[in-house]
Amino acid sequence: MIVIADGGSTKTNWCLLDDSKKKIYFNTEGYNPYFVDSAYIVSSLKKGLPNDIPFQEIKEVYYYGAGVHNEEKATIVKDAIQVVFPQSQVEVGHDLLAAARALLGSEAGFAAILGTGTNSCIYDGSKITHNIDSAAYILGDEGSGSYIGKKLLTDFIRGLMPKDVAEVFFNTYKLTPDEIMDNVYTKPLANRFCASFSKFVYDNNVNIQYTRSIVDDAFEAFFSNLVSKYPDYQSYSFNCIGSVGYNFRNVLSDKAKQYGMNVGKILRSPIDDLVDYHINQG
Repeated sequence: MIVIADGGSTKTNWCLLDDSKKKIYFNTEGYNPYFVDSAYIVSSLKKGLPNDIPFQEIKEVYYYGAGVHNEEKATIVKDAIQVVFPQSQVEVGHDLLAAARALLGSEAGFAAILGTGTNSCIYDGSKITHNIDSAAYILGDEGSGSYIGKKLLTDFIRGLMPKDVAEVFFNTYKLTPDEIMDNVYTKPLANRFCASFSKFVYDNNVNIQYTRSIVDDAFEAFFSNLVSKYPDYQSYSFNCIGSVGYNFRNVLSDKAKQYGMNVGKILRSPIDDLVDYHINQG
């Protein structure tokens, strides 16, 4: 039995693959090692994983996660998973590699993530060969849920949000500007807090022009500052995974075409295709 996991900053999708190749799916919260430590991950997994998983029988765990940028961060996640799956050989890789493998399989191409955070790469069919760092949610992450959420929150705090939208926003969340600032600057997981408001942008039907402009500007920044900086980027199709990319796929597709890229796959989650990748590799 093996377990394959795709972990974002907000949610982790898991699949248990038994010896007959039967797939059993389940979810936990996300674990970005820039924001949580091994003890937190162990505690969360023990609470969040189904009780009937045969933990002692799992021989391999392949975990792909957000924030696994180096050996130190990978070790935080690996140590936690090893505690929960004590008999397993644990491999931890970056969620960007999961996206590339899910979107492209063994073919070369361009792959991106647009979820809570942003990432992108050129993939040669086996490994990532070029990655422009997204610089995370404070310095970058253009096009992501946290980027969209930050813009929405900034407009609300500054009184720049159209009055009809601001009224619905306040009635939905009951948050004052001071409470928003407190959540962003003094409480943990500010990236997840900001990203949560991208749902409001998606759900809004009060002033479509306003929220559409936020999304369009976010994707313009994503293509201008990241995608277009890859050499010969227009020679690749645009492939993307993540809830933000998927929910706003019409806007995203239009923006990709504006930048001269054909549109390939835009998926909500990589887990199905990622599992198939591992089955094919086996």
